[in-house]
Amino acid sequence: MPRMSMRTVTARRPLAAACVLGLAAMLAASLAAGCAQEKKGGQGPEAEPASTQAADAEGWESLFDGKTLGQWKPGDFWKPGKVRVENGTLVLDRGQGDMTGVTWGGAPGMLPHMDYEISLQAMRVDGSDFFCGLTFPYKDACATLIVGGWGGGLIGISSFDGLDASENESTTYMEFQSNRWYAIRLRVTENHIQAWIDDKEVINVEPGERAVDVRIEVEASKPLGIAAWNTKAALRAIRLRRILDE
Repeated sequence: MPRMSMRTVTARRPLAAACVLGLAAMLAASLAAGCAQEKKGGQGPEAEPASTQAADAEGWESLFDGKTLGQWKPGDFWKPGKVRVENGTLVLDRGQGDMTGVTWGGAPGMLPHMDYEISLQAMRVDGSDFFCGLTFPYKDACATLIVGGWGGGLIGISSFDGLDASENESTTYMEFQSNRWYAIRLRVTENHIQAWIDDKEVINVEPGERAVDVRIEVEASKPLGIAAWNTKAALRAIRLRRILDE
C-alpha cells in the first residue's frame, strides 16, 4: 500500500467535512418541511379540498359546476320531486312528499366541521315555504339554516336544545319574492353561526354548550345538503371556503 503524504490527507479532510455538513443541511430542511406540513394539517382528510376544482383567489371552492350533479345526489326523502340540472341551475321539483333536496355524496372527511363558509344563490320558483334548507356540519353535529319557512318569510337555525328555527333566538323574518335570486352566505366558527342574505346579516348566534341538531325531517340532508319544503326551488353558485385567519 503506498504511503499517503500529509498534503494529500490535509486536502481530503475539508472535502469530508463538507459532505457531512451537506447531509446535515439536507436533513434539517427535510425535518423543517415535515413540521410545516404537520402544522398545516398534514395529509389528513380535513386538509383535502371539497371539490376537484382549484380554489379561486379568495379561497372559494366550487361545489356545483352548473352542468352535472357532480358530488351531489338526490336526498333520500319520502316521494321527493325530481332533482335535475337545467340551464346552469340545480332544480328541486316539488314531489308527492313534503321535501326534495340534494345531499353531499363526497367523502365526509372532505368537509370541514368548523371555520368555514358556504355561499350559494337560491330562488323560490313556486310554492310558499322554505326554498333553502341548508344543512351543514357544526363540530360533531349538524344544523340547518332555514330560508323562507313557516309560511314563506321565516329565517332561522334548527335546532338548539330541540328548539327549531321558529322557536329560538335565531328567528327573524324577511319578505321573499318568487322567481328572484337571493345570495345566501353561512359562516361557521367555534363560537358563532352567522348568515347573510344579499350581504345583510340576518343571523348571529352563539350556540355555546347547547345541544345542536337537525329536525328529523332533514336527517337525509346530513352532513351537507340543501332541501325545499313543498316548494320548487332553484340553486346555483354553490361554494365553500375555509377560514384560515381566525
